[in-house]
Amino acid sequence: MIPPDDWRAGGFGLYLHWPYCKAKCPYCDFNSHVVANIDEARWQAAYLSEIARLGQETEGRVLQSVFFGGGTPSLMSPELVDAIIRQIRATWPTANDIEITLEANPTSVEAGRFAGYRAAGVNRVSLGVQALNDGDLRRLGRMHSAKEAMRAFDIARSVFDRVSFDLIYARQDQGLADWKTELGQALTLAVDHLSLYQLTVEDGTVFGARAAVGQLRGLPDDDLGADMYLMTQEMCGAAGLDGYEISNHARQGAASIHNGIYWQSGDYIGIGPGAQGRLTTDGVRWATSTGLEPLPWLLQVERTGAGEAPREIVTAGHHRTELLLMGLRLREGIERDRLRANGFDPDATQVHDLVAMGLLADDPDRLRVTPAGRPVLNGVLRSLLVD
Repeated sequence: MIPPDDWRAGGFGLYLHWPYCKAKCPYCDFNSHVVANIDEARWQAAYLSEIARLGQETEGRVLQSVFFGGGTPSLMSPELVDAIIRQIRATWPTANDIEITLEANPTSVEAGRFAGYRAAGVNRVSLGVQALNDGDLRRLGRMHSAKEAMRAFDIARSVFDRVSFDLIYARQDQGLADWKTELGQALTLAVDHLSLYQLTVEDGTVFGARAAVGQLRGLPDDDLGADMYLMTQEMCGAAGLDGYEISNHARQGAASIHNGIYWQSGDYIGIGPGAQGRLTTDGVRWATSTGLEPLPWLLQVERTGAGEAPREIVTAGHHRTELLLMGLRLREGIERDRLRANGFDPDATQVHDLVAMGLLADDPDRLRVTPAGRPVLNGVLRSLLVD
């Protein structure tokens, strides 16, 4: 049985999905769509309706974070973002340090628009830069240049105290020296948070289709990818941006509150097409989900007053697996007492062996992976989850 208050160890947040982009990137497997016209008034009414509905179910909870994801949320008007945040604040008490993040693409960054987001209550921006040279940006299907990305970053820094940006590495024909130079350039910027992801080729994407017919050439092999990962950790750590999670690096106090709720298996509301959530009510933990297609989701909210698919119960076993899968991504790991309260006490011999191999830390209070264990986390998890 899942302890009814277990979610409190992770916190409570809200994810809102904006499904639209100007173009679909060839590597992207997120739920994003390209359309000519968007009726923001209808979307606003649907979002506000969902916030009110889910607010009744979670009345009195203190909200710690809001994340506008997508898609490209920076295509939303500041007026729409303002209306949503007003409804959120009217629905839940919010933490004094609530984090409200909005994802932005450099092509949609304007100083006036960003000022409008800040006035609405957004206090953190995450920029999808992805690469710092024009050739690779074109390969990745990005619509901005490296110069435009730097201009967007400068605008964001002038408006917001907290700015993060994403880069993708292990790209086609990228060598270790290339990534060292690019990452060094990124670290010279006055950033407090970086999300650095190895390129993965997913089924259902343009890159996936190219790879299936042998037309996605020049990708680094596993050894080079591992070398890039290790160098990333070393360079970021030396620059004061420690890796607090496998792909995320931050200065002291600048880690993402919202993503921390996911990694620590808290409760989070998911609103919008394709948004997922976890909610604990009346002692039961539920997995929530929504349909992927924007217009059917919008019509469902308008016609039925609820934009969710039928909920599924998260079993105690599934929850334990999620605790490990997500929590071990964090440098701090998971409290052993919390694992025990959820019915998981890893085999002492297996833990001893993983410690002896240098993959788990010798810590009586927390289960956590060492820096050497992070690149082989999947193997560590398989060992821990063996019945």
